[in-house]
Amino acid sequence: MMRKSIVSLLLAVGFLSAPAVADELKLAKNAPDRYVVVKGDTLWGISGKFLSQPWRWPEIWQLNKTDIKNPHWIYPGDVIVLDTSSGQPRLKLLKSQKVDGRGGNGKLSPRIRETSLTGNAIASIPYASIEPFLSKPLVMSVEDFTAAPRIAAGPDSRLLFGPNDQIYSVDLVDAQPGETWQAFRKGKPLVDPDNPKEVIGIEVTYLGDVRVKREGDVTTMTVVNSREEISVGDRLIRSPEKQFINYVPHLPSHAIEGKVISTYGGSTEAGSLTTVVLNRGALDGLDMGTVLFSYKAPRLIAKETSAEPTRYTPPIKSGNLFVYRIFPKVAYALVMDSTLPINAGDTAKASAAAE
Repeated sequence: MMRKSIVSLLLAVGFLSAPAVADELKLAKNAPDRYVVVKGDTLWGISGKFLSQPWRWPEIWQLNKTDIKNPHWIYPGDVIVLDTSSGQPRLKLLKSQKVDGRGGNGKLSPRIRETSLTGNAIASIPYASIEPFLSKPLVMSVEDFTAAPRIAAGPDSRLLFGPNDQIYSVDLVDAQPGETWQAFRKGKPLVDPDNPKEVIGIEVTYLGDVRVKREGDVTTMTVVNSREEISVGDRLIRSPEKQFINYVPHLPSHAIEGKVISTYGGSTEAGSLTTVVLNRGALDGLDMGTVLFSYKAPRLIAKETSAEPTRYTPPIKSGNLFVYRIFPKVAYALVMDSTLPINAGDTAKASAAAE
């Protein structure tokens, strides 16, 4: 209840400083009439070639709410055509014959291709910048951490283990011989800055990979590799399948405001193509591809005399954030570009009618 009250209060007052949306789509300077997609392109990068506001991708493609939730499949060799004949800019897609396997001319149409095969499709954002956050657990929900299987013992009295050591674990469900699991250790709790009494996630440290040798109530496993020594009490998670992010960049369906609660990349400041953690998640309405805007946290202005009123610096937009992994109460977002360093405590917000 307290979380909902805080969110409601933020939504009521937090968007007074947010810029309003221009009704007309603004083309980027020197936007091309046609663009041939090449390997290494991203949906965000292509959108930025045509639009001054890349998060308005759904509008220039005339996508509906259902389309936005689906991946947008675009491949190297496809041609994107800018059409301004109606007075409003629109993009259309000329599919490569090599992709569709068709003879004759490809069909011009803005469309979504739904398929389980990614092939050589381009991603939404640079995959290399987010791969560690997709393949290894760096943040977990409190519930997932509590339920995770644990390393219970070794074959002798040792408490620390490395490559080729045998270990025993408990509470593994449906573990199969040969299956690989990841070992990790509990780090600091992530506290909601809007409600300091609420832990909304747990940072964890990836330790290495272990493989199931024999299943059972007590599962026998072997350490395959390790970044740090693995210890009794460390937790396990099944190695995730490789994820491919090609969701449409878009504004949220309703106003959302939260805060940056952690930054990654070996620094307390985040810049372009680094990941930040937000104190908003699926329960707050975030979904894959949501774009939020970061603003510097207000700073207290020093007084010259005690009679002066208390003043704070106004909000300054510092960057664009693309949400790419979502937990119930937290989310990972990639900083797509920034004009100022982004720090824990900075605001992240947007509305369906903002910017």
